[in-house]
Amino acid sequence: MNKERMGHVAILMGAYNGERYLTAQLQSFLAQSYENWSLHVSDDGSSDGTQLLLQDFQNENDRPVKVVDGPQRGFCHNFLSLLCSAEIEADYFCFSDQDDVWHADKLSRALSWLRTQPANVPALYCSRTHLVDDGGNSLGFSPLFTRAPSFSNALVQSIGGGNTMVMNRAAREVCQQAGCVDVVSHDWWVYIATAAVGGRVYYDAQPSLDYRQHGNNIVGSNMSWQARLERVKMLKRGRFKQWGAQHLRALQSIVPLMPERNQAVLTEFERVHHGNLLSRLAAFRDGNFYRQTRLGNAGLLAAALFNKI
Repeated sequence: MNKERMGHVAILMGAYNGERYLTAQLQSFLAQSYENWSLHVSDDGSSDGTQLLLQDFQNENDRPVKVVDGPQRGFCHNFLSLLCSAEIEADYFCFSDQDDVWHADKLSRALSWLRTQPANVPALYCSRTHLVDDGGNSLGFSPLFTRAPSFSNALVQSIGGGNTMVMNRAAREVCQQAGCVDVVSHDWWVYIATAAVGGRVYYDAQPSLDYRQHGNNIVGSNMSWQARLERVKMLKRGRFKQWGAQHLRALQSIVPLMPERNQAVLTEFERVHHGNLLSRLAAFRDGNFYRQTRLGNAGLLAAALFNKI
């Protein structure tokens, strides 16, 4: 099949001192069964051999690679700067970390779903991940989510890692309209923004990559009991309420794109965030906010009760 007809994919990689693991990630790009892609890297001030490795990769494989200087404002802004860049043109866009290993069918599987969606409807693919340790040994899998993605879920939970995400041009344009917003993470924001405007989100239960867990990665898996305890601590400190405020501010620029039903959900979320006890509980019910597990929903209700959302 002609590559142009298949659709071009822009791989958006945020890099920072990734020399140790970068080669394995780059080789997994070359191993993709879907070949029509280009690599765009925002390097956030690496002091190791990251940029040299990228240059060698381009020279040795005759692959389109462009490296730009990152904003140096953290990983979230680094990725969003790429996603919002007017200089990167493609039919589909995906994020990439610098230290994972993609499964060979990662892009082809994502595009097999994305191509079934209307081009003018924002669409986002994400998946489960296979967790590996520093040496690539299996640690199991990320949690399996079974409830349908929605705006009511997106406002209170991120379900797909950015390293698994692939989106169509319409979803990317929504994020461009919002710009490089001040949010906690690029992947959670893309889920929120896509769901907010009535876009379609698909969560694939089959892992699409080996997600390396080690002391140097910025955001790791959140499945351990230690991670769950840390989330409880963050809840008590008001961190989730702070994130909710950031998302409310970020969403204002795309409210005109939102269908009425989601504007109503947003209004209920504002009431949960700002209201008194009775108002919060009524809004929590009317907005139908939910997380993916019973334990998560119990914590969410407690957060609404104690004004921590």
